[in-house]
Amino acid sequence: MTLSPRVVVTGSFDDLRSRHVRFLEAASKLGPVQVWLWTDEQVQAQTGRPPKFILDERRYLLEALRYVSEVRVASEGSPMPPASAKPGAGPVIWAVAAGDDGAHTRAACQARGWEYRVLSEAELEGFPISVPDLETGPIARKQVVVTGCYDWFHSGHVRFFEEVSALGDLCVVLGSDRNVRFLKGEGHPLIGQEERRYLVQSVRYVKRTLISSGEGWMDAEPEIAWLKPDIYVVNEDGDKPDKRAFCEQHGLEYVVLKRLPRPGLPRRQSTDLRGY
Repeated sequence: MTLSPRVVVTGSFDDLRSRHVRFLEAASKLGPVQVWLWTDEQVQAQTGRPPKFILDERRYLLEALRYVSEVRVASEGSPMPPASAKPGAGPVIWAVAAGDDGAHTRAACQARGWEYRVLSEAELEGFPISVPDLETGPIARKQVVVTGCYDWFHSGHVRFFEEVSALGDLCVVLGSDRNVRFLKGEGHPLIGQEERRYLVQSVRYVKRTLISSGEGWMDAEPEIAWLKPDIYVVNEDGDKPDKRAFCEQHGLEYVVLKRLPRPGLPRRQSTDLRGY
């Protein structure tokens, strides 16, 4: 029996953006991805500055991505996987983005007897949406919808999705660029709707994503009418009279969650991270 390859990637994954996620997605097409994550001290040593986000927060975000199978913290003193590392049975591929290719990494990979793969810029272009199959069976889970901008993606968003997904299959309807500008003014959003959708869809707790086609606080009304969910969930900031009235009118359960971070992590808001 031929064993599938395991894929090793390394890095700080600080200030996680779409380019990081695209890299991890491309790497996952080669096999299950194991991330060797740099410690805070290693980030400082490699970049000359401390990380923007602490190790626990960076790890939490990576583990939430559907393209990552495992996260290990790099050994003290070296950001590289140790020579004795065993990512799993079978062949190992060490994957890097074209901009991170270097003689030192190539030599380290060769010393371990692993295959070395450089992912080209062309392989990392665009924001493809791959929608996972929804769960089926005689007892289907409830369908849950959340709405929002999800600009400047952060751990608070992931925590919200994690909590909501416990209530049922989660669909996220993201505000269109047009409606986000309408609600928040010029300069919003910082990230276009297709990129925001791609980042949200990469989270393992999310089953489906859509872009809203309406306007105002109930811009997702057309999408909700099509989805026919059982529950509409918001956090405290997103609790609006228009949403409550809509749910009462259409017989939807309306749930308001407190905006609490993952225990041990700081509270995050997109507004505070603008330009961070």
